[in-house]
Order: sequence, then structure tokens, then C-alpha cells
Amino acid sequence: MTDITSNPARSTPRQSPGWQDSASAQAEPAPLTAEQARQWRARYPQVSVARVLAVQVAAGVIVAALAWLVSGRAQAAWSAGYGALAVVAPGALAAKGMARWAAPGFPPGAALAGFFAWEAVKVILAVGMLMAAPKILGAPHWPALLAGLVLTINMYWAGPLLARWMKSRQRVKTDGC
Repeated sequence: MTDITSNPARSTPRQSPGWQDSASAQAEPAPLTAEQARQWRARYPQVSVARVLAVQVAAGVIVAALAWLVSGRAQAAWSAGYGALAVVAPGALAAKGMARWAAPGFPPGAALAGFFAWEAVKVILAVGMLMAAPKILGAPHWPALLAGLVLTINMYWAGPLLARWMKSRQRVKTDGC
């Protein structure tokens, strides 16, 4: 058996060197003034949840129409539309549920728990809708359904881009030239 004794060369605990920039003399960022905050909000407008959902609905309609045009089968259009619905309906329900938890003065821990709960509801509902697709659609056209699902999911970023593009177009029109 070996004797466990402390090493006298290591009598002090190890200390990590820390981050290289932690010891620098950089000051904390200064808070924005009211005017700077107004300019920032004008440059980066908020996009409402309703607008994102509307863009997702429009994407679903476009994908369903394209599926019908490309395949010539109504079943492909219904499948693509159902794929989009499997994104939009749970998203709308979760957005409505989360609105209550985002109220000013609501405890942050409870708001975070509410966010996770409604995200779980959204995922469970979406998976349930996909599992029910064969019963609802009969024989779904799976490639079209997945195309509707994937393209609609990816439209959450199109809302902010569209809002920014529309705002830049409005500035160009109203510059007086």
C-alpha cells in the first residue's frame, strides 16, 4: 500500500491564469442615451410574431402551389400544405401561450419555465401532427410534405429580412428625389 501525503512543492492550490483580456484596462460599455436607443430601434425594428407567422403561411401556400404545378397532383399540394400547417399551427399556439409569460413584471424564472413549457407543447404538437398525417391525408406525398415543413420552418428569418428590405425601400422612395 502506498502512503498518500501532500506534496510540499504543491502547497498552494493551482490558479488559472484567467482570460487574456480580463486583466486589461478596457472599460465596461457605456449605456446608450435616449437618443442613441431611439436611433438603434429605428435601425433595427422589432418584427411581430404575427408577421413571422404570416410569412410562414405565405411560404406554405407558395410551396403547396408549386407542388401542385410541378407534380400535377392535388395530393402533393395537400401534403405540402399540411407540412406547412404542422409548423404554423403549433407556432401560433405557442406564441399565444408565451404572450402571457412575457408580461412586464413577470418573474424571470417563471417566464423561462413558461417558454420551455410552450416550446415543448409546440414540438409535441408538431410531431403529433406529422404522425397523424397518414390518417388525415390518406397516402401523403412525403417529399412534398417534408418540403412544406422544411421551407416553412426556415421562414422565421425571412420576416426580419423582409421588414428590413421594405423599410429600406420606403427610405429610398421618401428621400425627396
